[in-house]
Amino acid sequence: MTALRMRARDFLNEDQLIAVRQRVTWKGVALIAHAWALILGSIALVAWWPNPLTFLLAVGIIGSRQLGLAILMHDGAHGCLSADEKVNLTLSQWFCAYPIFAETRAYRRYHLQHHARTQQEDDPDLVLSAPFPITGMSYRRKFVRDITGQTGYQQRKAQFLNALGPKEWPHAQRAAHFWEKLGPQLVVNGLLFAGLAAAGVWWAYPLLWLLPLLTWQMVITRIRNIAEHAVVPDSSDPLRNTRTTRANFLERLFIAPYYVNYHLEHHLLFYVPCYNLPRVHRILSESRYAVSMEVQPNYAAVLRLATAKPDHEDRPGKLVSGARRARAGKEVGGDQAAGGF
Repeated sequence: MTALRMRARDFLNEDQLIAVRQRVTWKGVALIAHAWALILGSIALVAWWPNPLTFLLAVGIIGSRQLGLAILMHDGAHGCLSADEKVNLTLSQWFCAYPIFAETRAYRRYHLQHHARTQQEDDPDLVLSAPFPITGMSYRRKFVRDITGQTGYQQRKAQFLNALGPKEWPHAQRAAHFWEKLGPQLVVNGLLFAGLAAAGVWWAYPLLWLLPLLTWQMVITRIRNIAEHAVVPDSSDPLRNTRTTRANFLERLFIAPYYVNYHLEHHLLFYVPCYNLPRVHRILSESRYAVSMEVQPNYAAVLRLATAKPDHEDRPGKLVSGARRARAGKEVGGDQAAGGF
């Protein structure tokens, strides 16, 4: 199966392309600062007024901003945080990727394959969308694993073991490999812990950084993965193999930060900074392509599509086909939550 190819000039004229392609460093910095302001503000709120309500609110907001940092790292992987590549990589690595135990360059190598082969058999992210639709019971099981930290724990455990390398390697080689894979991430997280401890709120690191990272961030990463490519109308049509999901204020606050919901527009023009995607959406919505675009009104509508299989067809533990299972090495339904975008 081969996907159709469409050029940028099929959608926008030259002046529009020049405008939406513009990468403005201060805008990228402002989005990163916004994410960290919400994170630190949420921690301050709990420290000032500790109670279950503010704690749950903080976990939801911080988890969504951790996804936001992943989204901004993704922009950095596309060179969109700054026109200066050194500045772009510095912003993406040290302020977005490393705090959430990610790495921009490794992600970029993997992610560009997804753009080149979207929803085709050799798309590395196909495992995230291929199993859908599933049953409501199946999704509820996944939600429970995500919100209780089981998914996050398994992912971090696999990341840690991968960083250690094979047991038969010499200790020095394993140590060097570990530092290469996770060294900067641990340094940045150590600095984050030290800063919180110096402010008298050391407890915020495990409770308001690691906990959201392992729980709510996992929940909304799965929802984002589902929304982007699951149950799309036509895997070969670039207007219909990727989905844009409209998002209200609460969805943008807790589920879909920093314009990640404009995923169709991102796939059509992947070098456009995220803050220009709403403009691309408006242009396309007024074009002859509007009727063909896969757009859903909200995330609840997407989840209804993705859980449309009747519960009597539920097969707990059922896996994808042998070839896909071997390639993915993951459970059906998108536990490879770090992929996507």
